[in-house]
Amino acid sequence: MEVAQRLQRIPPYPFREIAAIKRAMAEQGVEPIDFGIGDPDMPTPPFVIEALYEAAQDPATHPYDESGFGIPEFKQAVADFGQRRFGIEVSTDNEIQCCLGSKEALAHIIWAYVDPSDVVLVPEPAYSVYKVQTTWCGGAPFPLPLDPAAAFLPDLSAIPSSVANAAKLLFLNYPNNPTGAVATREFYEKAVAFAHQWDLIIVQDAAYSEVYYEDYLPSSLLEIEGAKDVCIEMHSFSKSFNMTGWRVAWAWGGEQPVGALSKVKANVDSGTFMAVQRAGAVALSHYDQFAPTMRAEYQARRDALVDGLNSLGWNLARPQATFYIWAPVPPNFATSAEFCAALLQKCEVLAIPGTTYGDAGEGWFRMSLTLNGADKLGQIREAISRIGQRMPGLWG
Repeated sequence: MEVAQRLQRIPPYPFREIAAIKRAMAEQGVEPIDFGIGDPDMPTPPFVIEALYEAAQDPATHPYDESGFGIPEFKQAVADFGQRRFGIEVSTDNEIQCCLGSKEALAHIIWAYVDPSDVVLVPEPAYSVYKVQTTWCGGAPFPLPLDPAAAFLPDLSAIPSSVANAAKLLFLNYPNNPTGAVATREFYEKAVAFAHQWDLIIVQDAAYSEVYYEDYLPSSLLEIEGAKDVCIEMHSFSKSFNMTGWRVAWAWGGEQPVGALSKVKANVDSGTFMAVQRAGAVALSHYDQFAPTMRAEYQARRDALVDGLNSLGWNLARPQATFYIWAPVPPNFATSAEFCAALLQKCEVLAIPGTTYGDAGEGWFRMSLTLNGADKLGQIREAISRIGQRMPGLWG
């Protein structure tokens, strides 16, 4: 039996293909230094695990969560975090939705708004979910190139008025995957004004809002006056608390988009395990006990990788946020895929071709600071050594 056309129209999920490559190499006794998928490698904090253990023993957490939006203590913890971290006020009654990870929320907000032929403004390069789910709904993704000369911020003024008028959603993702770019408050103000002008909803994927360095502090889009009327913002426990497998996140924003997301979820899932929600509430209330250590670890890795690549001829600035390094392909390679294949074959170092994130990613590759093995800095140094020795003269 042939699968649905919607499934045939999309390419394989890239990180499943990468996992298959790693399995094939492992069968040959080769273990690459893996800068691929951005899966936090540090353990979930013990106080979160203990909170889950305690909550899971309470039979009251075992049924469905029939609240629809999340249990009261989870929503209150989210609201308190919003006030402490961003200085924003978010209602626990109708402006917060507990989600099964931010990926689920990003997909379902598209299903809440997009009908066949509706336009969705999608940055490129970008996380594939925005474009794929728009296509599944029969919508029309309109690419917004992220130009390095413009600090990887989309030029909203360049969008044709006919396209802006037809658009239902505008996706943003700052701090950004894959580029590591950050957004200014001035850009957020322009984006909110744009959304009001063209009567559309901004979907801000803020999964990396808590992975930042030095004096930089990412903002919430909801800090901008008037944003709540035209915005829904997704936050994740995955990157902030090393809880990728737990599948818990939240969306906050205006009552209308949060309610639309909740209505979709009511018809496709039965909510997040209430014990996990309780553990999430504890994680947020103890945020300051964990986050500085996590950021310091990633910062040390960032510095080692950026400095190492620069010693080989790159000229990279240290990103202010995320755990990704977005780097140009050396000039003697025709494509990012060709360079990453050579890196894997010659150096046993795995990086991600920029085209994994769309056509605008050509000429770039991504390296994640999340690594397997005990000695992360040692792996970074070894990778730099291999590239320098086995692929000399990359930059002439």
